Amino acid sequence: MREAAVLVPLLVREGTPHILFTKRPTTLRHHAGQYSFPGGSRDPEDPTPLHTALRETREELGIDVSGVRVLGALDEVPTLTEFRIQPFVGVIPQGVEYRPSPDEVEFILEVPLAELMNPAILRSERRSVRGVEYEVDFYTYGSHVIWGATGRILRNLLRLAS
Repeated sequence: MREAAVLVPLLVREGTPHILFTKRPTTLRHHAGQYSFPGGSRDPEDPTPLHTALRETREELGIDVSGVRVLGALDEVPTLTEFRIQPFVGVIPQGVEYRPSPDEVEFILEVPLAELMNPAILRSERRSVRGVEYEVDFYTYGSHVIWGATGRILRNLLRLAS
């Protein structure tokens, strides 16, 4: 499996904790139009998966990641596309202005943590791929649907937060 890493960005807006997601442009070949956390494949120059997550966050969001306070890692998440994703949780400093890369980010979505913890927005479906059954989590926030590996990472984080 190929190594990848993401940052699960936490931030505070008006005293309320939020989680940041990016929506991938519909023009991309893979995972077009899906919600994700900033991240991607580990480059040979990245000494660790954390370096990958921070580099990708800088590239995708256009922010200085030196002020990101990394809280820790979540469990690795394997994907059907043969990636092994290492998620890291980090707090983005207040006042940071995003300059998203239009090649990688269609828009940025900040969702209050309390909304994501509401069980009414979560549904799960059984899926089968190549004869293997698995469960897919879908988080619906307004017109936005977060699912797939991002949904699994989110569920892992929310279990720790509750």
